Amino acid sequence: MINVSIAGGTGYTGGELLRILLRHPQVKIDSVTTTTSFGVSIANIHRDLLGETDLCFTDNIGHPDVIFLCLGHGISRTFLQENSIAESCKIIDLGNDFRNDPVFGNREFVFGLCELNKEKIRKANNIANPGCFATSILLALIPLASINKLSDAVHIHAITGSTGAGKKLSETTHFSYRASNISVYKPFTHQHLNEIQRTLTDAGNPILPEINFIPMRGNFTRGIFASIYMKWDGSMSEAETIDFYKQFYETSPFVFVSDEPISLKEVVNTNKGLLHIEFHNGYIHITSIIDNLLKGASGQAVQNMNLMFGLDEATGLKLKGSAF
Repeated sequence: MINVSIAGGTGYTGGELLRILLRHPQVKIDSVTTTTSFGVSIANIHRDLLGETDLCFTDNIGHPDVIFLCLGHGISRTFLQENSIAESCKIIDLGNDFRNDPVFGNREFVFGLCELNKEKIRKANNIANPGCFATSILLALIPLASINKLSDAVHIHAITGSTGAGKKLSETTHFSYRASNISVYKPFTHQHLNEIQRTLTDAGNPILPEINFIPMRGNFTRGIFASIYMKWDGSMSEAETIDFYKQFYETSPFVFVSDEPISLKEVVNTNKGLLHIEFHNGYIHITSIIDNLLKGASGQAVQNMNLMFGLDEATGLKLKGSAF
């Protein structure tokens, strides 16, 4: 069994990790830490876990084989500086601390996009889990980047659910603001752009065009719907391009190319990524959907853990979608 600790277990990603790992056949949860709720029953915070666990939150990391850091952006480095983590303990960071700056002391973090870096992840001791927007966008663009086909400006509109902003209440996550409402935020400047650009370059597209990314807040709780388009040079036919995408993801247990248009509820509560590709008047249009808390965060983190410990990457992740 893999002994697991979760640092920062009261938030949305920590809660999703608990829901997955409590049912994972190869995992024993050693500890779940918090800075605010020592001694409180986990089921008192994550109410759907009532009757499923007797664990309580603690301030003691324990002696895990792997620790998941669910601490919020910019906090993981401080946590590692202030806490003694055994050198043998693997680390999976769900924040953004190591995605673009992967070195911390003797540790070097691998970017944990399983569909691109699977073999590196298998050998890794430290993983920087990709961001949610970055995951949805990269799944759509990496096949083209792998054959250096990103040459014209890429235009992205992507809308995310309210859980993408974390559990702490803010003006733009408040029900009165979010209900029956949509809004743009951080246009052209979102923090995930750096990891998107670096990963596309590493995938095989050394000179990138402009990537124009407009993130949006949606009036729903979870999921990301990304709409991406660019000029298409016609070097591959429409059928050849779609077939290339299907072959690219042929071995993935979670990423699939749909021949029919896709809608967000098809992936909510799953670790899937679905893509749909169309062509219009010299443009290629790709839609990409994921659950921001699963494939965009905790599900992908567990997928990384499975690879790191030599398990089938889908172990514990065959989740039931909500469907409607």
